[in-house]
Amino acid sequence: MENRGQRSVLVVEDDDTIQAALEYNLAKEGYRVLLADRGDTAIEMARQHTPSVVILDIMLPRLDGLEVCRILRQEMTTPILILTARDQELDKIYGLEVGADDYMTKPFSVRELLARVRALIRRSDMDAPSEGAGPVLAIGDLTINLEARTALINGDPLNLKPKEYDLLAFFAGHPGRAFTRNELLDQVWGLSYFGDSRTVDVHVRWLREKIEKQPGSPRRIITVRGTGYRFEG
Repeated sequence: MENRGQRSVLVVEDDDTIQAALEYNLAKEGYRVLLADRGDTAIEMARQHTPSVVILDIMLPRLDGLEVCRILRQEMTTPILILTARDQELDKIYGLEVGADDYMTKPFSVRELLARVRALIRRSDMDAPSEGAGPVLAIGDLTINLEARTALINGDPLNLKPKEYDLLAFFAGHPGRAFTRNELLDQVWGLSYFGDSRTVDVHVRWLREKIEKQPGSPRRIITVRGTGYRFEG
């Protein structure tokens, strides 16, 4: 595992030209670059090195990128940026559902990709727990430990993806206030995030399925028509 002072990027790409271009530009930015051209190899390298960011192609031999993403997300919180030629909306949504933090389609701007990598690392650093006891938010039957990054409902742990947790913690810290989708993107995903506001809707839907008794008639995360969302304790 790398220490906090080092930054490494695992590039999982089976196109030699793209892989070489990414390796060159990331190394030029000062990152230690790890390379894999197969899905199964990528998983082993991620387990061994715990990179700062994973850049992951979807179309890979042995194991496709979406399955790699799903496996890695079960084991670690490392930010994952999917990089692929597939640009259909359903592909993007499924990539987010299995745990990706960001999504870019080919052809891509190297400058934009580097900016996204930096943004993912900054967000990961902000999310990382510090030493010492942290505060706990208790809202009815919902308990959120801000230090341990865990949440319980009726004493049972919630299995939350990293951004699901971030969104829930933000909502819980600002009860009764309505936020637009763009405000939530800025506050939870960061000002440097390049995705669109539908990302918020997807994560709200996932959270409702986990914390609402009737997700179709939510009592906690309320849709504010013409604005966005409001959290009620």
